Amino acid sequence: MIKLRLKRYGKKREPSYRIIAINSLARRDGIPLEELGFYNPRTDEVRLDIPGIVKRLQQGAHPTNTVRRILEKANVFKEVSATST
Repeated sequence: MIKLRLKRYGKKREPSYRIIAINSLARRDGIPLEELGFYNPRTDEVRLDIPGIVKRLQQGAHPTNTVRRILEKANVFKEVSATST
């Protein structure tokens, strides 16, 4: 199963995350199938590859709870439903 999850990077106590598509059995910082975005919780900066995320969601990828909240704020799920109809 493919998951959309966060991959941590950055200095100690200054985390940043990449939103990645990865096999659900792989470790957190394993090699991703595809990098789909960026999230910085310290500044609330978010950059998303929306066409790539929509493609992965249509293929059946499951986002984690945190990634789901980030995508809901960016209204990505509305684009998924708009392209599927």
